[in-house]
Amino acid sequence: MVQFVNVTNMARWIQRESVEKIIGTMIDYLERDFKRWEKFDKIARVASHTPFGVIELMPTSDGEEYSFKYVNGHPSNPARGFQTVTAYGMLADVDNGYPTFISEMTLLTALRTAATSAMVAKKLARPDSRTMAMIGTGSQSEFQALGFRAAMGIEDLVIFDSDPEAMDKFRRNMEPLGFRIRLTSSVDEAVDGADIITTCTADKAQNTILARHHVKPGVHLNAVGGDCPGKTELDEQIVRDSTVFVEFPPQTRIEGEIQQVEEDFPVVEFWKVLTGEEPGRRSAEEITLFDSVGFAIADFAALRCVRDLTAGTELQDSIELIADPEDPKDLFSLVGSLKPIS
Repeated sequence: MVQFVNVTNMARWIQRESVEKIIGTMIDYLERDFKRWEKFDKIARVASHTPFGVIELMPTSDGEEYSFKYVNGHPSNPARGFQTVTAYGMLADVDNGYPTFISEMTLLTALRTAATSAMVAKKLARPDSRTMAMIGTGSQSEFQALGFRAAMGIEDLVIFDSDPEAMDKFRRNMEPLGFRIRLTSSVDEAVDGADIITTCTADKAQNTILARHHVKPGVHLNAVGGDCPGKTELDEQIVRDSTVFVEFPPQTRIEGEIQQVEEDFPVVEFWKVLTGEEPGRRSAEEITLFDSVGFAIADFAALRCVRDLTAGTELQDSIELIADPEDPKDLFSLVGSLKPIS
């Protein structure tokens, strides 16, 4: 039997524990796994691109456990009544290859992405940061806001989205939780005076959501939306004028903001900041950019987090996924005694 957390139980877990508490714990899991980055198998995700969107598999292993995530990205889905992103994932025992845990990962990926952003910002943003501008208030936005409050105490949010209803949705969800929110009518207005700027838009195109003049010295940029070939959010000059931190360079150079620049453009692998091999922010005036595309090791950490924290509770179900005959060499025994269909 394989343990399984479905969508309903994932939502119950989040409601019971709170987004901020879970993200705080997940940051601990992420930091521990990023610090042992070199122990993991690492490949860029396997992507199948179509005119409709992309479907991806994201595998990794630390030699003891294996994980993968199935995830899609279809920007036109909301107009058709579907989620832009859906996902599920699995953990397996490397020793015998058997799956041990399966989980929905649509909600879990939102938590994981926000936890990763917050983990990085905690190391790279100025310690006196108080205000975050959020460009794009879609499905990920509330989780990002709660993640930054969990990690850095950010409660002042200035938001802009080309869809006014999305901004209203964000304010409706977040104001009751204690955030101070200001809606704006342009990117220029939203970023004015911001210490941190988060961009999280879904359009699969090379857009310039932020122009160079939007980014002042000392700002930390959390660029979440650029996550596949041909999809960017930032003016190329912003990239060139920033210290760029990435997860896995071979993947980010294909999918991230740095796909706009030359292949040898210098970047810092964030795991090295956690281990002390590379510095984080070096001055109050430096522009730091987290070119976030999402990497499989973060999913590995998130899956272990939800497995461990829901173990032994009613939030996990058992599903019969593995064929397990009494004689391992006699798989046919499971069907040989069945009566034929008349």
